[in-house]
Amino acid sequence: MPKPGEASLAHCGVLFLDELPEFDRKVLEVLREPLESGEVHISRARGQVTFPARFQLVAAMNASNEAYNGGQDYYQSSASQKYLKKLSAPFLDRIDLHVEVPPLPSDVLVNAQEEGECSAYVRERVELAVARQRARQGVQNALLSGRQLEAICALSEEDKQFMQQALEKLKLSARAYHRVLKVALTLADLNDSPVTRAHLMESLSYRKMEKTLSMAVSS
Repeated sequence: MPKPGEASLAHCGVLFLDELPEFDRKVLEVLREPLESGEVHISRARGQVTFPARFQLVAAMNASNEAYNGGQDYYQSSASQKYLKKLSAPFLDRIDLHVEVPPLPSDVLVNAQEEGECSAYVRERVELAVARQRARQGVQNALLSGRQLEAICALSEEDKQFMQQALEKLKLSARAYHRVLKVALTLADLNDSPVTRAHLMESLSYRKMEKTLSMAVSS
């Protein structure tokens, strides 16, 4: 009989995948269903089983060894683009934030001092943002439908035109468009403000992997 796997065991928690491209592509493709619906459906000869699987996916990857040379643009090398082809566009389409962390220069690494916000302050800001979301619409932004999302964001005609141009340039899908809006709305909630062009631009900047992957596929 089927048993809950790692996706279901991470229900209401975090599923962390390290060295993402090293996973079998078929395994990653199977994750598309729970990332979309929050459930895993398994069919066997003895019947069908549905397990809950609404988790937060966090994944990490390095540039390929051949591509790494300590530079700022090693993800643009032909070796890295070949490495990235192990990930499909539909899979990346379901990941909201793609963040590149360049290697620190040795002098900064050795002489580094702690900077930035403390975790307690960040948690306070996040809790306030979540409270705003629930007061406004009853659920968190991640659970909004496309129609609800567009009504709440209420973009101006200028911002709609900006987003249309961005979607065409980055070749983003309708799913990615709504995910960009969700991230922009969350950024606005963290600032306790309406959605602005700056929030849209920051949200779009987190779709870098899709642009890099499109370069890898076309090369």
